[in-house]
Amino acid sequence: MSMLTPSGMGGKYRVTGNAYPRMRRPRRRGRILAAVVASVVVLGLFGWGALQLFHVFNGDNGDTKANAAPQNQVTCKPAPTPAHTGKPTPLPQPSGVTLNVLNATSRGGLAKTTADALASRGFKVAKFGNATAPYDQKVTQSALLVAGPAGEAAAREAGTQVAGSTVKIDPARKDKTVDLLIGDGFAALASPADAARARVVAANPPPPKPVCGPVASGSSTGKTTGKSTDATGDKAGGTADGKATSKP
Repeated sequence: MSMLTPSGMGGKYRVTGNAYPRMRRPRRRGRILAAVVASVVVLGLFGWGALQLFHVFNGDNGDTKANAAPQNQVTCKPAPTPAHTGKPTPLPQPSGVTLNVLNATSRGGLAKTTADALASRGFKVAKFGNATAPYDQKVTQSALLVAGPAGEAAAREAGTQVAGSTVKIDPARKDKTVDLLIGDGFAALASPADAARARVVAANPPPPKPVCGPVASGSSTGKTTGKSTDATGDKAGGTADGKATSKP
């Protein structure tokens, strides 16, 4: 009996030759390995997808070169403050304010009627008429008050009579007169009660707010002083040089 003959088989079955029977490995290990690899791949894809969603929701387009490039940024700088420090100039009384009432709208008669109303409230109206070309039909708010540095307080006082008006300081002007340019948003003068409340605010102006971006140093487009104003009438042909205080 050969040594390779299983015991108890009586030598009936023999293994001959030089070849040995090959034993197959269990297939379970291969399946487990394939499952592990597939799981790793799925988890990797899931993690990559989650990372892409994170970038999308955070506004990152994934372009590192574009992000590394310098970008333009808007900086906020404080608005220029007046040269003087301390309390603002006290507001004058209406009798100490000289106005040039100019109509910058396409509606006729506003300069005369507004000048009469302001004169009845104690203001001195030097003249009334049409606004000059730099301002004619270009004032969108209720009124624009233009004055030189010396007339800044007077402009604030006159501005209390028109709600929504703004003040513009023209450094080239040397006198204290104020040009009141009636704009498209004008409906009527403020009531005496509203003007009194506005005067309290105008007497204590808030500090300037920060201005974002570069501030262009604009120059005055035209002078509207009482001497240089060449009004041709109040849209409907009113006299430009007539005194409002002398009209009926």
